[in-house]
Amino acid sequence: MANVTFKGNPITLVGTEVKVGDKAPEFTVLANDLSPVTLKSSAGKVRIFSVVPSLDTGVCDAQTRKFNEEASKLDNVEVITVSVDLPFAQKRWCAAAGLENVITVSDHRDLSFGEAYGVYIKELRLLARSVFVVDSQDVVTYVEYVPESTDHPNYNAAIAAAKAIK
Repeated sequence: MANVTFKGNPITLVGTEVKVGDKAPEFTVLANDLSPVTLKSSAGKVRIFSVVPSLDTGVCDAQTRKFNEEASKLDNVEVITVSVDLPFAQKRWCAAAGLENVITVSDHRDLSFGEAYGVYIKELRLLARSVFVVDSQDVVTYVEYVPESTDHPNYNAAIAAAKAIK
């Protein structure tokens, strides 16, 4: 598993570490209207899964805004932000932030995404900051488990990986 810290303290990630070249694991999370969202929900598209501990924190807010800005410039790329925030809180946050180019989904119910992608933080019941790029054939082409969960991911590398997919 990836070695990750939260505020300098080692944390335990539960689930399976995903690597470039893997078939993207299936999951079930909730949309803001409580409907189920799965990997198949976005079949045929390139996806950037931007995983954050909580939208209500500074770095997570900035990460989601950055990917929202970049998403508007990408063709056939869907940016999906995953957190354990409640769907109602995600909807409220998106409305207040005025973001329209990212989709927020909640993993609060089952931690399905967290366990499938190895980002569930056992000690905190949050998701570790990470980014996964998945091509239209559901193959993982980019993975970043951010070593310190309070740091920013490498935005440029993730965007470049999404752009490189034909």
